[in-house]
Amino acid sequence: MSEGLENMVEEPAGRYNEQRDFTTLNCWKDAREVKLFFYDKVLKQISYEEKNNLGFQIRKSAISITANIAEGYGRFHYKEGVQYYRISRGSLYELKDHLISCFDLRFIDQERFKQGIDLIESAKLTINGFINYVKNKI
Repeated sequence: MSEGLENMVEEPAGRYNEQRDFTTLNCWKDAREVKLFFYDKVLKQISYEEKNNLGFQIRKSAISITANIAEGYGRFHYKEGVQYYRISRGSLYELKDHLISCFDLRFIDQERFKQGIDLIESAKLTINGFINYVKNKI
């Protein structure tokens, strides 16, 4: 066996198995909830002046969380995938900072802030768990 092949993600032979896809991962599902929360509950509250600045940054990091989990899952080597999962986690932390900014700038109230923090913390736990799971495969 050539070097690195033992670290490849195994896909079932034959037909594509939609039951084994990044969309079935709990970390992706939690990250999706965070993304949808920001699109539905936060972005609509940002002032017109901040739409092109803070709003753009929120959209970029919210999309990045799920996209990097998907891209990492599509890589053939576990080690390569872990790097994308770490980028996803970094985007999640960036989004947490944006949520704090939205609260500090009074775009969102305490209740919405707490909802966002709870979703982010939950997603952080599942992403960290998935990273540790994949690292154990290396």
